[in-house]
Order: sequence, then structure tokens, then C-alpha cells
Amino acid sequence: MRVIVHTGKGGVGKTSISAATALRCAEMGLKTIVVSTDTAHSLGDALDRQVGPEPSEIAPNLWAQELDTRYSMQKYWGKIQEYLGAFFNREGIAKVNASEVTIIPGLEEGAQLLWISEYFQAGEYDVLIVDAAPTAETIRLLSLPDVTRWWVERLMRIARGLDSVIRPVQKLLTRAKKNETGIDIAENAWDQVQLLFDTLDGVRELLTDPEHSSIRLVVNPERMVIRETQRTYTYLNLYDYATDAILVNRVFPDEIKDPFFDVWKQRQAKNIEFVREAFGSLPILKAPLFGEEMGGLDMLRRLADELYDDRNPAERMFDGVVHKLVRLDSDSTWMLRVPVGFASKEQLELYRARDELTLSVGPYRRNIVLPDELQDLEITSAKFEDRTLNIRFEEQAS
Repeated sequence: MRVIVHTGKGGVGKTSISAATALRCAEMGLKTIVVSTDTAHSLGDALDRQVGPEPSEIAPNLWAQELDTRYSMQKYWGKIQEYLGAFFNREGIAKVNASEVTIIPGLEEGAQLLWISEYFQAGEYDVLIVDAAPTAETIRLLSLPDVTRWWVERLMRIARGLDSVIRPVQKLLTRAKKNETGIDIAENAWDQVQLLFDTLDGVRELLTDPEHSSIRLVVNPERMVIRETQRTYTYLNLYDYATDAILVNRVFPDEIKDPFFDVWKQRQAKNIEFVREAFGSLPILKAPLFGEEMGGLDMLRRLADELYDDRNPAERMFDGVVHKLVRLDSDSTWMLRVPVGFASKEQLELYRARDELTLSVGPYRRNIVLPDELQDLEITSAKFEDRTLNIRFEEQAS
């Protein structure tokens, strides 16, 4: 199964593009499901169909689903939350507060991503299209396996405590309530913790495997949107997620001749060139701003035609890496690796603002927006090795 995740700044058209991509895959004979993980669902509006928390058949080979946060939480976290809530309640924390304490930051949204593992394991679909939340939330979700493990281990350490404390709690829970199989809640909770970790690790492994998964970044030709997307791309590299295309949406078409739009069209042309500078050799697919509202299968077909022409959207579109950020031997030492192909050392020029690098290779230029972790660090070296520019960032001694 191929998994394609569309993300980008809020309002850039991710949902329409996800729906159009899914429709194109389905009409090419691939059994396809498109799911929305955004809490502000609009997938049903884009398809002009009723879509709910379970898969609904929209057209031949096409299913859609708007994931329900409450159901996903109960499915993947219910027994663990019940156990921890009972523990904290016994320690004097009010039941409603105990319920809040046992929610891991980001897990409400992240539990929805665990559906990906379920569909992959079932092998029922050829393509899974994910209409993801805006970029900040998506980065939280994609980093969830690491963050969740940290939080759960500490929550469980509090709950388990010393043997002299946990044994009476387990006995209390066993006496208080048994499930249908006669196994106490505590045992189920520990089993579900391990299942949660295993499933999250599986999702992480799947989404970081470029043979199976691709992240595609949706942008509008606006400087602010592009800069946020640059930062997102760097963070995705940090977590080893493969981006294989940039989708530029709502480009003013050439047939607009009204002089009112001339300045806008010129600005968009400059910003599209900036996209090319920012993302190097990543494929750039463009879709125009249509003269009518996007929605319904006919309009989605038009959008898919503009984006993909006769290309299969499920194909992997890019094999390389534009740049890669890795942590070295300490939290405050990083290496940014930028492949520069067959350029020579003499052709390279590097400039830095606080949150941005500009790399010139002969007549060509790349702009790389730095993540927060690097903005207060100094560049201590920049070495050209094996067709790659290795830029080292370190904390300077005061």
C-alpha cells in the first residue's frame, strides 16, 4: 500500500488536493481511501458527499473517512487511561481531573494516525491518502512516537511506584472490576501500553519508508506560506520523513487579462521562482486558481488534471534528499548536510541570517529556513565532502 500525506499551512487547499488525488488514483484502477485527520473536517464538503468516522464508499474504488478523535482515543488509549485514572483518583485527585492528567500531550490527535497502521496491516487498499492537519499539528503528530514514549514511561513510573505501593492498588482494581475474560484492568493496561508503543513504532517505520510513503507539501505562491513550508520541510527531514513533491496551489492562470491582477501575477511568478530556490530539485506541481468554487467530483477531476496530467499520483516522485539535519554528540551540536552534486568548492558561497541560510552554487541559489533549535547556534565549520556541504552548528562558549 502506498501512503501519501498532504500537509501545509491552514487554508492552502490540502483537502481539495487530497480529494482530487484520491479520485485520480481510484479512476486509474487503484483501490483508494482518503482520510482526514484535521479536527476541522471539510473532506465531505470537498467530495460533496456525506463522510463519517467509518469509511464511506464515494465512487468506484474510492472510500473516504473523517477520523473521530473520541473514538480513536477510546480504541487506542481507553484501558490505559482507565487504569491511570483509577490510580490518581485513589490518591485523592478528583475523577474529572484524573481523566485530564492521563491524556498525553498530542495523543488525542495522534491516535488518529494509528488508523494508518490498521489499514496497512489489513492490506485492503492500494493507496491511502491522508488529508493532514495544518503543518504545526502535523509535525507534532509525526514526532509523536518519540514524545509519547517519553510521557508514557514517566506516567507509568508514577503509577507503578514501589512494589509496596502498586500491589495494593492492583488488588483494589482487581477486586473493584473485572472484564469479561476475568483479567484485571492493570494487566490489560500494561498490555495496551506495549501495543501502543508497537503500533506507534510501526507507523513511524511505515511513514519513514520512502518505498511505501511520501509527504507532499501544499503551498500557495505567497512568501509567508513558503517560508513556513521551508521550516516544515527541515523538521520533516529531522524525523526522517521523505518529502517527494511540492504542490503549488491557486496560481493565477495566464488567461486572466484584467490589469487589476497584473501585480498579483508578477508577485506570484517571483514567489514560484522562490519555491524553486527553496526546495532545490524537488518536483514542483502546479494547479491554477479556478474561476468557481472547488467541490464535487467534476471539479476535483479538473484539479487532478492540472496537477498530474496523465501521471499516476501514487508513484514516488523523488528519490533524493534536498538537505538533511542531524543531531551530533550533544543536544547543542547539529550538522546540516546539503547535497550539491558536481559543484566545486570554488563555486560555493554561504550566507547566514539568524533564521535562514542562503547557499549559492554558481548562478543558482538555495534558501534554507532554519528550525528554532539552530537559530541561536553558531556555524563553526562548513566543509565540502563527497559532493555534500556539511555545515556544523554549535553553542558558542561565553
